[in-house]
Amino acid sequence: MLGFASGLPLALTGGTLQAWATVANVSLQNIGFLTLVGSAYTLKFLWAPLVDRYAPPFLGRRRGWILVTQLLLAASVAAMGLFSPAGNLALLALLAVFVAFLSATQDIAFDAYSTDVLRKEERAAGAAVKVLGYRLAMIVSGGLALVLADHWLGWENMYFLMGGFMALCAVATLLAPEPELVASAPRSLALAVVEPLVEFFKRRGAITILLLIVLYKLGDAFAGALSTTFLLRGAGFSVSEVGAVNKVFGLAATIAGALAGGALMAKLGLYRSLMLFGVLQGVSNFGYWVLAVTPPHLYSMAVVVAVENLCGGLGTAAFVALLMALCKHEFSATQFALLSALSAVGRTYLAGPLTPPLVQSLGWPSFFVITVLIAIPGLLLLYLRRAEIESLDEGR
Repeated sequence: MLGFASGLPLALTGGTLQAWATVANVSLQNIGFLTLVGSAYTLKFLWAPLVDRYAPPFLGRRRGWILVTQLLLAASVAAMGLFSPAGNLALLALLAVFVAFLSATQDIAFDAYSTDVLRKEERAAGAAVKVLGYRLAMIVSGGLALVLADHWLGWENMYFLMGGFMALCAVATLLAPEPELVASAPRSLALAVVEPLVEFFKRRGAITILLLIVLYKLGDAFAGALSTTFLLRGAGFSVSEVGAVNKVFGLAATIAGALAGGALMAKLGLYRSLMLFGVLQGVSNFGYWVLAVTPPHLYSMAVVVAVENLCGGLGTAAFVALLMALCKHEFSATQFALLSALSAVGRTYLAGPLTPPLVQSLGWPSFFVITVLIAIPGLLLLYLRRAEIESLDEGR
């Protein structure tokens, strides 16, 4: 449930907002720049030390922050339904930025909570279940939301409903247990800022590990940046078709990918899982190329969406387990925020702004071939840092 709460706002300020802007005839360039709404996910390490150092006076160091952000998210997501991209794009974008800020803050606390509450032997399964909840939310807010907006509720009422879903997630926060070992907070804000960075950068290969985190899912980020717009404008599917396929096939593949990821990681280990799943998530981008060069058929889109969700779920489960393994419990909020923020650099500052001009100059088919090539540097760097990754696994 907490993974679901973490994933729900992302599509509502990303792909779903993109679809709303697309059907409202907003220009492709403006749609591309809407991806900058997600800057908070990249910059969240700037205020993560506050989450490490301070806590609300209820529910403990982590769950207190989670509850506060969830309640504010419920209200602000619902408020997005008061505006439309056709007449109030700037206001809607500003509200989406605020939602992204709250969502990023919830992620800081939730990622720290996950790192603190899971035992070492539970990381693989915990990461898988966390990704399962996250991706289920992506289906609800990215697939089901499109169907509801197109046929039943309209865009405005759909956002009201999603705000209600977020409010319900607060129940899980109230029921969640405290970690068995509660690490003490840093003694001052200055130490909360400095100590996590000093500890991390003293490690062998710290810089290249950070670069690996930026590059590992970069190909995925480029392929997904305008995937909704591609399916609607480039491949010629309707809003309902895109939503229904995401809901049905995306949901099934997400469940399979998350559960298979946890099971396989337990047997393969962290490094081999990262390599295998990284190759699969890169190769799966060829599916979009197939859709771009063939006539639109619902079954072909279903296969592509299913494969992409399956491979993406595998890759994300291994990636989350890597981030958990890299964090010290004393600084889990700040270190996880820094690492996960770096993983969003490619999606926010490279894929979002660069995808529209690449598509306009290359066309959709060539663009999706390029996204496969973009995935290769991350896999090469993973191979070069094999010893460090395997040492994390041995430490488990």
